[in-house]
Amino acid sequence: MTRHQTVEAGAPVPGAAATGARAVERATMLLSLVGRGGDGGATLASLVAGGGLSKATTRRLLLALMRGRLVEQDATSRRYRLGPETFVLGQLARRHDMTALAADSLRRLSAATGDTSFVSARHGLFVACLHREEGAHPVRTHALKAGDQQPLGVGAGSLAILAALPEAERDAAIDNLAPDYAARPGYSADIVRGDVARAQRDGHALNPGRFVTGSWGIGVPVRYPDGCVACALSIAAVDGRMGEARRPGIAALIHAEAAVVEARLADTFRPLNQLPLNPNRETRHE
Repeated sequence: MTRHQTVEAGAPVPGAAATGARAVERATMLLSLVGRGGDGGATLASLVAGGGLSKATTRRLLLALMRGRLVEQDATSRRYRLGPETFVLGQLARRHDMTALAADSLRRLSAATGDTSFVSARHGLFVACLHREEGAHPVRTHALKAGDQQPLGVGAGSLAILAALPEAERDAAIDNLAPDYAARPGYSADIVRGDVARAQRDGHALNPGRFVTGSWGIGVPVRYPDGCVACALSIAAVDGRMGEARRPGIAALIHAEAAVVEARLADTFRPLNQLPLNPNRETRHE
């Protein structure tokens, strides 16, 4: 726009849409960072560092999120936590409830193997354990519990999700998480890349006791109908129960249950033009 041009009333200002989209992206990034803080909350300093924004910008976006009840601040600690509106939105998004969709599968996996099974879902550069189903075997691994979050690639379920991502997205995640990997014993960006290559070759992810010594895991991704990763199913057991002879059978069981969950997702996310006009009316086959 030259210095002599005018903008008609109601016409979009050049760059305004891009600026607004950038603000939304930053706000959602901060919301994700606040969520990672869990019940203990996140400090302003950690959000500034994690988001890469200035303190003033971070504070301004947090205030906007607080006005929308998506974020709240503890009056004593001054830490930020997810607000009540996030719970309401989560309840409205029940079709994305991977815990409910995978619950029967986890019960069958733990009953068949005697080991602990999990369903995990991606949360930005991290993966959260949504549910843990105990098996009957008396010796159990306690490497992961519901609510725990680990970087993409750390642990069997997390590795399964990372390996299933598009190549460019996967490479960017590994590059961004390189400092986190380097701070963990037994991990590095190169090691994770090797784990990804092995998972893609074998068709399932294997954690060879690297996350917690003596605790091995196998994970398989679950996909939405469009191919995007929805979650991962995994089984963890002490190393003595994850020998080479047993691993293929466990992987096959997880693959079978992943297919069950994918079938449920396919039904849940059917395009609107494929849904019956009257859901209470049975389809008749002539």
